[in-house]
Amino acid sequence: MPKPIALLICSLLLALSGLAQQPARSLQALPGAEVHVDGRLDEPVWQQGEWSGKFWQYFPFDSTLAVSRTDVKTARDEQYLYIAAVLYDSLPGEYVTQSLRRDFQGETVDGFAVILDPFQDQTNGFFFAINPFGVLSEGLIANGGENPEDLDLSWDNIWKGEAQRNANSWTVEIAIPFKTLRFPEGSQEWNINFYRTDTKYNERAAWSRVPRQLPLINLAFTGTLRWPGPLGKPGSNVSLIPFAAGGGSRDYLGGEDWQGQLSTGGDAKIAITPSLNLDLTINPDFSQVEVDVQQTNLDRFEIFFPERRQFFLENGDLFASFGFDNARPFFSRRIGVAIDSATGQNVQNRIWLGARLSGRLDENWRVGLMNMQTARDPIINQPSYNYTVAAVQRQVFARSNISAILVNKANFDGQPVDVAQPGDGSNSQLLGLDYNLASADGRWNGKIFYHHSVDEGQQEQPFSHGATINYNTLRFFASWTHQMVGRDFDAKVGFVPRTDFQRINPVVGYTIYPQSKWINRHTFSLSNNIIWNEQWGMTDYNFALNYNLDFQNTSNFTFSLLSNYVKLFFPFNPTGSTEQLFQPGEDFDQTGFLAAYQADQRKPFFYRIQLISGGFFNGNLRQLSGQLNYRYRQYATLAMNFNVNRIDLKEGFEDATLLLFGPRVDLTFSKSVFFSTFVQYNSQFDNININSRLQWRFRPVSDIFVVYSDNYFPEMLQPKNRALVFKITYWLNL
Repeated sequence: MPKPIALLICSLLLALSGLAQQPARSLQALPGAEVHVDGRLDEPVWQQGEWSGKFWQYFPFDSTLAVSRTDVKTARDEQYLYIAAVLYDSLPGEYVTQSLRRDFQGETVDGFAVILDPFQDQTNGFFFAINPFGVLSEGLIANGGENPEDLDLSWDNIWKGEAQRNANSWTVEIAIPFKTLRFPEGSQEWNINFYRTDTKYNERAAWSRVPRQLPLINLAFTGTLRWPGPLGKPGSNVSLIPFAAGGGSRDYLGGEDWQGQLSTGGDAKIAITPSLNLDLTINPDFSQVEVDVQQTNLDRFEIFFPERRQFFLENGDLFASFGFDNARPFFSRRIGVAIDSATGQNVQNRIWLGARLSGRLDENWRVGLMNMQTARDPIINQPSYNYTVAAVQRQVFARSNISAILVNKANFDGQPVDVAQPGDGSNSQLLGLDYNLASADGRWNGKIFYHHSVDEGQQEQPFSHGATINYNTLRFFASWTHQMVGRDFDAKVGFVPRTDFQRINPVVGYTIYPQSKWINRHTFSLSNNIIWNEQWGMTDYNFALNYNLDFQNTSNFTFSLLSNYVKLFFPFNPTGSTEQLFQPGEDFDQTGFLAAYQADQRKPFFYRIQLISGGFFNGNLRQLSGQLNYRYRQYATLAMNFNVNRIDLKEGFEDATLLLFGPRVDLTFSKSVFFSTFVQYNSQFDNININSRLQWRFRPVSDIFVVYSDNYFPEMLQPKNRALVFKITYWLNL
């Protein structure tokens, strides 16, 4: 990148960081509360003081007060933050929820949510929600909540909440232990927001107004929660989470009989300070983690699957938010996860032990230090590795920060995996520096970074660099992204599907809000993504003209005209054939379209369907994908994921039809007993996978799991491998 452009971008990012905005609303926490959490609001503390109401509408409009009235109060004692809410409801009909399973999500179900930002940095926060049936959901907010993906609901912790459904309202009581949260000692105020989703009025509303072009979780638009006195230390905060697991497995491909397995281990969470936590794990087992939703890969590069394991989640953004999505210097799923080439499934590679120190040193500094040791796995020819990751983050200006990361991977077996390629399994290091921009008014965000890998031998281009700047207002939005990844950049513990390229990606768009009972907004945008390198010239060109139509009933329609160009730099066939391959240097112009429709998810039957049609390499592609869902009240959901690809190639190449079907049954017998079965047929891997999971949450964050998994060849249903696991976890607070 030319130096003048780099200096201009850096100057612009620094200048924009200084924009400031003050919280719009505030409320006082009542002192000396004694609350029995049952949702009835009959304690004396709730009869004191004034209720705080007047929620602002977010959807369908954001310029008026909400139609549905919602009132909130807060209180505290030495152990808990208490929240009470009255959510008025004058319309007949049933409330909508996905199920009785914990961690419900979505903006098309009834619910009440609390957002907390104890450090008032408008960058990291906590999310707690409850629905009219008393189902709880909690998560972590990272990156200021600039995007919906910044909310991670995989995080679990102990807190209490109950709801009561009444004639013309439903009421909520929530108790959040201070031990569950991270906050600065001596705090006199936190940032806070509440929002409500109401399916009857088809309305979403927030206590502190949030512009509708931004997510409701955006931390730039919180109000203030004032404490009656400074908060002290929450006392000792040590949690032990032991587990025991047993079961059996059989590898039919290897000709093995059933083999029994028994393992024990556990985690510990130790609060060093109210804002700094030490996590320890010994022989962790992740057999109960839900199976990944498979995808058909028509691309030349690896597909990303998100982290779901609990140990890696809290303060996970400290380690995982570096770089871009296609150039992550650290990806925690490189630790303790391997790919079974016979099934395409992710399988565990045993972790012996690990430690992670993460959190805040003060209002400006966050730190993260992680060390993990994995076991040798001779079956997949993987040595024992040690992984060390260190990250530090400094808050600057209103909501921006500067972050640095060090990643080290060390081979403890003393020998490279492949003696012919000494660098393949040997030690490696990576250093990185990121500047993350988020303006106080939410209009500007972006980042600029530089990462450098260190490996054996001489590397001429061991770097990864990128910068992006985004501007977002009610009607107009635009972004500029450029990126350079050197051919010798090697993030062995990261996610970098390709190297040796340069990229630019400008985007511009405009939104129209009509006065209509049926249409909420029209959005038009142009995107142009160009990739090239020194050896091959331009290798990829992706142009899209997009139109998005959002309806008032929450359904939406998308249409895109696509123009793509691909030049290959290694042999490839999108059908997966290894006998017929397009060769390096061949290039292809491809045009087509994409059309998608998402139906109203408040209905018992709802669906999403997408069609892609057009040129594909030297032929054509027709792809039909989506999901069909039927929900029986809050007790059962039947779903079917599907992806059908018809690839018609020319010049002697064989055609192919790639199929992926995933029927799923999800039953919630109560708020503590759940059962799900997920079947996935993937013709790309010639595999049928069955994963069934029974879960009983017998006390807060303590579970018994029974998990059955099976993999078959589709022809004659010949088994590949099979496993049955029983696991019990227990969360003990000391």
